[in-house]
Amino acid sequence: MTTLFGLSHNVTLLIWALVAIVLLIVFIAKFKWNPFVVLLLTSVFLGLIVGMKPNDVVKSVQNGFGGTLGTIAIVIGLGTMLGKMMAESGGAEQIANTIIDKFGEKRIAFSILFVAIIIGIPVFFEVGVILLIPILYTLVRKTNKPMLAIGIPLVTGLSVAHGLIPPHPAPMIAIEAYHADIGKTILYSLLVGIPSAILAGPVFAKFISKRIQVEPPADLVEQFATKDVKKLPGFGITILTILMPVILMLIGSAASIVNPEGTNGFTLFCKFIGNEIIALLIAAVFAFFSLGFARGFSKEAVSRFTMECLAPTASIILIIGGGGAFKGVLIDSGVGKAIASIATNANLNLVVFAFLVAALIRVATGSSSVAMTTAAGIVTPVLAQTPGANVELVVLATGAGSLILSHVNDAGFWLVKEFLNMSVPQTLRSWTVLETILSLSAFVLTLGLSFVL
Repeated sequence: MTTLFGLSHNVTLLIWALVAIVLLIVFIAKFKWNPFVVLLLTSVFLGLIVGMKPNDVVKSVQNGFGGTLGTIAIVIGLGTMLGKMMAESGGAEQIANTIIDKFGEKRIAFSILFVAIIIGIPVFFEVGVILLIPILYTLVRKTNKPMLAIGIPLVTGLSVAHGLIPPHPAPMIAIEAYHADIGKTILYSLLVGIPSAILAGPVFAKFISKRIQVEPPADLVEQFATKDVKKLPGFGITILTILMPVILMLIGSAASIVNPEGTNGFTLFCKFIGNEIIALLIAAVFAFFSLGFARGFSKEAVSRFTMECLAPTASIILIIGGGGAFKGVLIDSGVGKAIASIATNANLNLVVFAFLVAALIRVATGSSSVAMTTAAGIVTPVLAQTPGANVELVVLATGAGSLILSHVNDAGFWLVKEFLNMSVPQTLRSWTVLETILSLSAFVLTLGLSFVL
């Protein structure tokens, strides 16, 4: 690749990546092109302009698309079925009623935040969104509050659990790499994560919901809206159904912690049922019985529910896959390595260094898990040369950096955009700002703790 204006190879890569992102936003936001088509076009453009071979560009697009949807498409499909059963049976209505009755409408933002944190600890972000969307739509309808007033705290709770709170798999990556104490990390993550989540969730939601007013998408509301149910299912069986994948994933996480090698049959079984795909599959089948047959629905009705709920998710799945294709080209073109190289050459405080490395990789690749994994590999050798460092806080700094500035190369960006029915500019002003507030707040608190501890 020819460098621009005598700039270094790494800087040139970053400039072209920025150009591609700007083009993507302009074509979607201003010219109203289909996001899936634009994502593929900008992926190809970036790959070719930075000097990748045409065949390699195609492979990056295919691998990025397929790698992203390999899990997420299954998660969305099974999660949508679970949500549909929650809606048809009245389960979402029951949970929404309970939240309102117990916490009141004035505290709805805080209650949904903590529900999302609890559900988000063992599950990946996308799984949590799918599980909670039916409840969000029901709460919006019953309280007449702006959707972002409730939706922003919901996705904030899921995000803070994903980036900071063990035993979520993403923080566990850094814990294992840095040989951190999991108990201390959990304690520090709560001290850092809860205040950050309140600021980025309910506080920011109160501000942004007055400036961005959107309605739930009609086609998805139709799928997840509670029908005319004379008698709602019991709260116990409803909450057990929605928490089934969470419980199974917690079992899998606990087994991995107790027996990391996973050599015995019981541990292997626990890890198997704790995999997000298997856990959601079990939960969906359980819902067919607990919220379907047990509620008097015929097998034909349950089959119809599971078929008709999938159609509205097709465009969402394609757009998320397109985001994965763009991410794949960013990684394969060397943009991620360029950012890591720039960060590594800086002489910084270890907590600051870990945060910046993860943040830069997150911005380049769009994946918080990739940012966490890659940053851990870069920071670990530096950590080994820094005796006495508080490794638990370095874990949190890495996690905080991995959350920052979610934008068009992040599958989560498109998931939030579609389910909260926002335009690209609205998603940048709400979700991207939310993630940045959450990231920077967690970093500042972690840095403060590093001076105290």
